[in-house]
Amino acid sequence: MLLPFNASWEHAWSIIQTSASNITSFKTVSSFISACIQQPEILLTYYKNTNPLESALYFTTILIVIHYVTSEITKNYSQVDKAWSILPVVYAWHYTIHDYFLHSAFHPRLLTASILISIWGSRLTYNFARKGGYYWSGQDYRYPYLLEKLGPVIMGLLNLVVIAPFQDYLLLLMVTPLYITHSLFSSSYSPNRASQQLSGLDWITVALHLTFLAIEVVADEQQYVFQTEKYALLSHLKPDQLKGDYKLGFIWHSGLFQYSRHPNFFSEQAMWWVIYLFSVSAVQEATGSNDLSTYLNWTLFSPIILSALFQENFLRKIS
Repeated sequence: MLLPFNASWEHAWSIIQTSASNITSFKTVSSFISACIQQPEILLTYYKNTNPLESALYFTTILIVIHYVTSEITKNYSQVDKAWSILPVVYAWHYTIHDYFLHSAFHPRLLTASILISIWGSRLTYNFARKGGYYWSGQDYRYPYLLEKLGPVIMGLLNLVVIAPFQDYLLLLMVTPLYITHSLFSSSYSPNRASQQLSGLDWITVALHLTFLAIEVVADEQQYVFQTEKYALLSHLKPDQLKGDYKLGFIWHSGLFQYSRHPNFFSEQAMWWVIYLFSVSAVQEATGSNDLSTYLNWTLFSPIILSALFQENFLRKIS
């Protein structure tokens, strides 16, 4: 069975091409800025009338420029890291609110997904903050090492090609399964919008997401407590006096870590594979079918790329 066009790669590619064409056109950009300065109220009209994936691409491209310039000026290359738990929440509510503007009602799938992603983002933001991640000088320990080894020119090119654009676009891609719901339910595939409720697959998705979230919360807390205790011991003992996991330097034989080397990383990846199921549910509801083809759409690239990033961490390999 063919997927609805609005859930196809061809549709997404056409939006990407339009966005790239507009954002690289000086005439288009300057005309838009001029119009907004003269009539700021047209921003809301523009927001309503523009495809939400297209407007999200514009927003992300602007963020890339900001993150790149800021990181080059400060030589702190963790600018995207500080936004990692925030931007997916912004994108999720972007699709949900845009859909609300079109229909004057929240779509239950979009609203549910946005709430789940908000819970994920709030918890991850808290965890990142308590470890000092939002300090202005705080950055991934590998970036200074790379800067020293590669030099400012090569590091600048790496930042321009990989660090800033790849991560920012990935954060947008992670939430595109919600765009599938928005796209399908703003089209002729969904004539009875008012009667739509969460499907069985949606409820399974919610349960799975909350399960993996709970695992990540427990694992992160166990890791945080272990590291706090380790550094407390090191303030009184020499490294060779430590015993067990404290001597190894990482938790391995207790808690969830005795079953998995990185239960928090596993859960983080799993939650975004689960978010992908919202797009599957949307396609199945829109087509009235649940055959194998409905489980595959272009937003599958999102969890695949994220998992590849965890498995073959680029910075870890070159550092």
